[in-house]
Amino acid sequence: MEEDGNLIERVITKDLASEMEKSYLNYAMSVIVARALPDIRDGLKPVHRRILYDMNELGIKSSGEFKKSARIVGDVLGKYHPHGDASVYDALVRLAQDFSLRYPVVKPHGNFGSIDGDPAAAMRYTEAKMSVFGEAMLEDINKETVDFVDNYDGSIQEPSVLPASIPFLLINGTSGIAVGMASNMAPHNLGEVCDGIIAMIDNSEITSEGLMEYVKGPDFPTSCVIHGTKGIRDAYCTGRGRVTVRSRYEIEEHRTHTSIVFTEVPYQVNKTEVVKKINLLKKEAIKNIAEVRDETSEKEGIRIVLDLKKGGMPAVIVNQIYKMTDLQCNFSINNVALVKGRPQIVTLRDMIFYFLEHREDVVTRRTRFDLRKAMERAHILEGLKIGIENIDEVIRIIKESQDNAIAQTRLMERFGLDDIQAKAIIDMRLGRLSNLETEEILNELKELEAKIAYYNELLSDKAKLLGVIRDEIQAIKDKFADKRKTVIIPYELGEMSAEDFIKEEDVIITATKKGFLKRVSASEYKAQNRGGKGVRGVNLRNEDATDFIFKASTHDYVMFMTSLGKAYFIKVHEIEDATKTGKGTSIRSLLQLTDEEDITSGISFKEFDEGKTILMATRKGVLKRVRLYDYRNARTKGVIAISLDEGDTLRHCIFVNEEDEALIVSKSGKGLRFKVDSVRTMSRQAHGVKGLRLSGDSDEIVGLVKVDTSKTALVITSKGRGKQVEYDLFTAHGRSTGGQRIYKLKEDEGEYIVRALSADAEKEDLMCITNYGQIIRMPVDTISQQGRAASGVKVFSMKKADDFIVSIAVLDKDSESADAQSNSSEAESEQAEADNASNDSVNNNPTDGNEANDVSINAGANDSPGEASDDDSNGD
Repeated sequence: MEEDGNLIERVITKDLASEMEKSYLNYAMSVIVARALPDIRDGLKPVHRRILYDMNELGIKSSGEFKKSARIVGDVLGKYHPHGDASVYDALVRLAQDFSLRYPVVKPHGNFGSIDGDPAAAMRYTEAKMSVFGEAMLEDINKETVDFVDNYDGSIQEPSVLPASIPFLLINGTSGIAVGMASNMAPHNLGEVCDGIIAMIDNSEITSEGLMEYVKGPDFPTSCVIHGTKGIRDAYCTGRGRVTVRSRYEIEEHRTHTSIVFTEVPYQVNKTEVVKKINLLKKEAIKNIAEVRDETSEKEGIRIVLDLKKGGMPAVIVNQIYKMTDLQCNFSINNVALVKGRPQIVTLRDMIFYFLEHREDVVTRRTRFDLRKAMERAHILEGLKIGIENIDEVIRIIKESQDNAIAQTRLMERFGLDDIQAKAIIDMRLGRLSNLETEEILNELKELEAKIAYYNELLSDKAKLLGVIRDEIQAIKDKFADKRKTVIIPYELGEMSAEDFIKEEDVIITATKKGFLKRVSASEYKAQNRGGKGVRGVNLRNEDATDFIFKASTHDYVMFMTSLGKAYFIKVHEIEDATKTGKGTSIRSLLQLTDEEDITSGISFKEFDEGKTILMATRKGVLKRVRLYDYRNARTKGVIAISLDEGDTLRHCIFVNEEDEALIVSKSGKGLRFKVDSVRTMSRQAHGVKGLRLSGDSDEIVGLVKVDTSKTALVITSKGRGKQVEYDLFTAHGRSTGGQRIYKLKEDEGEYIVRALSADAEKEDLMCITNYGQIIRMPVDTISQQGRAASGVKVFSMKKADDFIVSIAVLDKDSESADAQSNSSEAESEQAEADNASNDSVNNNPTDGNEANDVSINAGANDSPGEASDDDSNGD
């Protein structure tokens, strides 16, 4: 019962909330001050400071032998750091890793881990000693330059801070997570930091921005490239910033393939994880990588080798790697350190200022120590000098004295010495009475008197004290400075988009009746002579057929119009990059089309320019003009593009300006030139207005082009014939008229116009595709320029009798285009045939029931704009 009573008396009653608050604050401050954050003066956390101090006490210097890591760890644990051995060993290992510290302060022997994330060997196997940088951290520690405090059990003392003759925090950085705050500081080049310190000594008012002239930016031990200076400036001027770091690479050309070799990894990035990530990416996201190998070795250094497949573009793949792996990453800088025992965000100027302040304190204390020692020694030498000058009497006093104590007292009384001086005389060897020894004592006294004067001068003149510090910093730079490893490129990297990884090139987009879509590089199609049979352009299956083709760039948007009058857009590079004969991918995997909806046309453009308008034409001849910007929300879900009549579809779109003129062409061979401003700008939901009057129910619109008199109208028929027609041969008329003849069709063969486009004969090629997927590319200038009533020349020879042209496109001329002058005699005979057909049309003067104003044609190949031949301009 008595014991229970004692227990009850020992119970402390406290409020739980206040006790938790107090205890947590104590814990938080302990973590902040005693574990996680570095002291701004020496840049060390307590565990690192204790390791270096213990190695110094054990005498494990850079010039000595290595000692077992277990010996060092055990000594640190027993004397200074009562925590787990793993925490001490991990800290020791990091101090020795040349990929973690820019200037390691411990020299390792054995396996101390790797940049691949491999752990260090057990401490019983590894050995360590201080490096020259570690010794510099402890220089003059035995000269009372820093304060010492009791260790955890009060048995011995440890330094509260190291003298640190090198700016450890700046040159090696640090990272640590405390409670409610964290620190992540970048390493720097020693030479640059020394220059910055000297600059502050010379100009105490210098700013962080001014210091950037000397300290260019972080200098990581793993090298790499920093892009942009904004993040550096933010970090130096505010204490917080973010820099983008990229690995450097080389392109190696081999006989059978090309390789990309990354020779660096960013700071604190695990190389093995990067290699694993690239191996995963090459299976799906980056398909042009054949093999990934890690060829890193001590001799060659880091080598991450990517062998490319044939056709793989190194620049594109490098950008993809940067985007999708840590070979490009952001290093966030958060300069938090303990300033006078309190956590504080510090700028570049702060870090140099406090280091310089610390060095000023250390050098001052060192000078005082040296002064005191010099004065003590000079005091003794002065006594010896007196003794030497009166040596005979000194010897007599000592001989007549019964013991040393009496002799010491008599000497003090006789010569006015103190006990230290008198004792020094008594302890002096007789050999020092020689002339040489006497000379040495007097010279030493002179030197000490000069030193004492010098030390007093330093202590009384701050400028001279700073001069000493300046000289010491310069000496450190001269001895230890090396070349910068990290390259800084001044321009910033923009936000990367998919276009950064896709080669910008012209492509041909092919759509089939059953909704399959693909893109193929235009360079895959080589130009042939006019009249050729072409090559297989698409592999059609299950009674599918080609619908249309058009040219675009991989960086363009492409807007698709559908049978329901809706508009959708995607990026061209989102369409599958296929081979010439590839099937492509279903449009329904890209766009959210309904089951009843099919794409009917497409148009490409760079940006949603608010000033651009689209002129549209439906199959039945309805025209409509809408601002492109109104479709900016279309995306893959689509928006209404036009309100269609029953059975009508949207087939053609071009970009126009208010002052332009356009030419609309029908399947039956009519063309109407009209002013664009006759079609007012409408809303997306509007129906449109009447355009060209068609000749019958089977007739439809097959072409809509902007009139450009520097180009020609290129007209191609289903039978593979075609011609160029000058725009000046067409007179502008009002809408809803029958237009003028643009082509003399061979109706008995079922010939009709497939498409009309605007072309530059000197700069562009024509591409045609047939119902069965045959495709041909040829220079436009090999197709003759003829009158409106001419029958054209053979452009494409179909392999199958029932095949026919379904769509055409124009694109920049192939550098390897066939020379029009080298065409075969077959092409020449075709031209003669066309000329004969043109003459026939003049002699026969055919008429059409819709051509109320037809008059005789004098020369089909030479129609002029003023003629009214084949002209039906009557309005509805």
